[in-house]
Amino acid sequence: MTTLDDARRLDTADPLAGFRERFALPDSVIYLDGNSLGALPKATSGRVEAVVQSEWGEDLIRAWNTRDWISAPKRLGDKIARLIGAAPGEVIAGESTSVNIFKALCACLQLTPERSVILSETGNFPTDAYMMEGLAALSGGRIRQVLVERDAIDAALTDDVAALLLTHTHYKSGQLHDMKAVTARAQALGIPVIWDLSHSAGAMPVALNDCEADFAVGCGYKYLNGGPGAPAFLFVAKRHQDRVFPVLSGWLGHARPFDFDDRYEPAAGIDRFQCGTPAILGMAALECGVDILLDADMQEIRIKSQALGDLFIEQVEDRLDGFELRSPRAAGERGSQVSFAHEHGYAIMQALIERGVIGDFRAPDILRFGFTPLYAGYADVWTAVDILADVMQSGVWQDARFNIRSAVT
Repeated sequence: MTTLDDARRLDTADPLAGFRERFALPDSVIYLDGNSLGALPKATSGRVEAVVQSEWGEDLIRAWNTRDWISAPKRLGDKIARLIGAAPGEVIAGESTSVNIFKALCACLQLTPERSVILSETGNFPTDAYMMEGLAALSGGRIRQVLVERDAIDAALTDDVAALLLTHTHYKSGQLHDMKAVTARAQALGIPVIWDLSHSAGAMPVALNDCEADFAVGCGYKYLNGGPGAPAFLFVAKRHQDRVFPVLSGWLGHARPFDFDDRYEPAAGIDRFQCGTPAILGMAALECGVDILLDADMQEIRIKSQALGDLFIEQVEDRLDGFELRSPRAAGERGSQVSFAHEHGYAIMQALIERGVIGDFRAPDILRFGFTPLYAGYADVWTAVDILADVMQSGVWQDARFNIRSAVT
């Protein structure tokens, strides 16, 4: 079994070790929840202050031109594109993941106007399913939402399916879909695919264009380290862009927004998928997180991510009883997280957080641990399990205060 000294030696040899210094992390915390909210890059505070004090404070509205605020969604989109295997002009940053899912679903319905089913899997992240449900309700019965078990997806790919929406890395288990194979099977039947990359972007190499993906969405506040409520992103393959009239036809998606025409004329390319005014403070924070990732090697990130997950599984299974692995054991089949089930998972997680090991809980019984290789180390993982073992052996998790549910779990 791996010892703490072994883990420290792995940290010493880690080619990504230097990136930890670029994040503001409390010394008393082992942070294993970057899959829910990334840590704060040290550069972010100064950058956001500069936007507030200098750009907004001094240039005022002129900053849309003098500081080039207006191009932030496309500039940042092009940077994110480099992390997810897309080309320049295929990604736009802005709005939320939910809004971008709605945009992508509506685009698919335009590409396949004779079809009426929008398909996903049961247990997908709620916002994906909820946006599908809302769109189906809006259609007055023309569009039907269908959810099937993961192993029934292939059988559900029929000639009535207008869009397949899947999360690449499952938010609860971390299980990966084979993006290339699933996309090919769906497209062979004329079905465009939307990939939710919220738990993949920034955590592993993603190859959208190599997979000939149609659409993808993702959030900016997890592995991209953009901060709470950071802008999301939308990928639209170039071959589809000018075929779609955006249903959310916002002012900044117009070909000439400052002509102030009464009629909407969509801009060329990815710009037509802009909607509302860009959140410039959020964009500035997100760009700091993305820039750090662009300095790293995504293959090295993936190698370390898998190794951290393997170490965590080894330690939990060798040292603890009563925990059931709910993530794939094979590292190549899971994202940058590991989930274990325990009937008292919520209370255990709260006790663990009080001891300085931060993960999260997903109902009904999942303790979820995310590994962000740029700031999580091997000794962190070893120590986290050591503290978990002490929480279980001491029985401290049985304290009543750890069983009181908070609003956010």
